[in-house]
Amino acid sequence: ESITGFMKSEVLGKNLVEEIIAKEYKKSVKEVFDRALLGTETANFELPLYTKANDRVEVLLNATTRRSVDGSIIGVIGVGQDITLAKTAQAQSEQTALELRQFVETANAPIFGIDPQGMVNEWNQMAESITGFMKSEVLGKNLVEEFITEEYKESVKQVFDRAMLGTETTNFEFPLYTKGGRRVEVLLNATTRRSVDGSITGVIGVGQDITLAKTAQAQSEQTA
Repeated sequence: ESITGFMKSEVLGKNLVEEIIAKEYKKSVKEVFDRALLGTETANFELPLYTKANDRVEVLLNATTRRSVDGSIIGVIGVGQDITLAKTAQAQSEQTALELRQFVETANAPIFGIDPQGMVNEWNQMAESITGFMKSEVLGKNLVEEFITEEYKESVKQVFDRAMLGTETTNFEFPLYTKGGRRVEVLLNATTRRSVDGSITGVIGVGQDITLAKTAQAQSEQTA
């Protein structure tokens, strides 16, 4: 009564599926009940209910076969749980994740990620643009071993190793060589990546192409 707004007197004797269940779920809910009437119970079945005020309520249902004292099936007992808030939070979380994914992909900065083994698991459009390597060419490969110049492998690995231990690094400069062999100067911020429970799951690197600035600096120093 509390969740739906319908009093017991309003629903007793009425067909639950036909009169209470939302149209798009009538068939699937009827199948759950029909199976329970044959002795096959269903756990954790999600469905929406519409309240008397026409508000949507998300329900997690367990449909249990109801039996008489002699074991004969005489109906179905449904035990539900209102999961509306949980579903709303999940939808908001998924929307946030989608927005973050779009932000990463379209950011005006090269962004990459590595897992605890140093393998690439993120590589956005700007990373592709600057290096010439497509995401499909780098995912699952060891970033330091395969894409960092020899003289910088050790220092870049140390930056990533520290981030894996929770110590982040800002404004670290190092060169990358593109797929075409061009040298690109990069300014890197290495950020520890964590799961929802706080466990470290890898590193996110946000870079900046400072090649033109470094070239201008070198020319200025040469002129001086």
